[in-house]
Amino acid sequence: MSASGFSAAQHQASTLYLPPGTWATVLDCLCEHFRAISREQWLDRIARGRVLDVNGAPILLDLAYREGLCIYYFREVANEKPIPVQETILYADEHLVVADKPHFLPVTPAGEYVEQTLLRRLIHCLDNPALVPLHRIDRHTAGLVLFSANPQSRSAYQQLFPTRRIEKFYEAIAPALPGLTFPRVHKSRLVEGEPFFRMQEGPGVSNTETAVEVREKNGDFWRYGLFPVTGKKHQLRVHMTALGASICNDPFYPEVIKDVEDDYANPLKLLAQGVRFIDPLSGVERTFKSAITLEW
Repeated sequence: MSASGFSAAQHQASTLYLPPGTWATVLDCLCEHFRAISREQWLDRIARGRVLDVNGAPILLDLAYREGLCIYYFREVANEKPIPVQETILYADEHLVVADKPHFLPVTPAGEYVEQTLLRRLIHCLDNPALVPLHRIDRHTAGLVLFSANPQSRSAYQQLFPTRRIEKFYEAIAPALPGLTFPRVHKSRLVEGEPFFRMQEGPGVSNTETAVEVREKNGDFWRYGLFPVTGKKHQLRVHMTALGASICNDPFYPEVIKDVEDDYANPLKLLAQGVRFIDPLSGVERTFKSAITLEW
């Protein structure tokens, strides 16, 4: 496996440093460490090259166990439930891929989702295992996601985000806020909330900032333009809730809706609508806009 191919594999695989023990082989260690996965399943994964060593090469069945040895393995979910939505590739060249992610589709493998993710779908569609997402949006959010397609130019594009050299604009439908003045800027400190997957505003110096404007009014609901300066987890969802207008169909805010199943007819009304940046390779301004629209 080439160095570039292994870099992509690292992003797609999970990492395990072998724990202390007295096993004879890596296989024995994996079977004991992951008891929910049968020995037959590990044998099958190893045979298919789904367990790699630190150099990115498939391990052998008799690879000797050594404490602290770095192993990469690809998660697999048996009988993974299909997600009946379709992504769209808006742009692709040798360095950059821009995709429109539909609501409910995760960007990367996590939890019960492995193959049913935007990353895996694009890898199969474009036959490019080197694809790596340059940023994330929530599973419930639709819209633009940018991917690096080439390890050689990856860092140039990755630096656009922490250095805030990329403008991101979103759209949301939420309850009307006639008592507030727009446009406005909302700043707050976001910290981990309860349950573990939520965020909440807390005391202290702000670490998030969102500009908000009203684009359209439709009775009790308005269409808002959201312009995040920072990019914290659930930032837009928490900020809209703090303003008094939780985004329509949000299963997490203001309260968690327990045991909620995906309602494909009523998705979260939040869209990563567009991005604008100066291309770090060509120096040309690039603007991409989602083809998805939020219906009332």
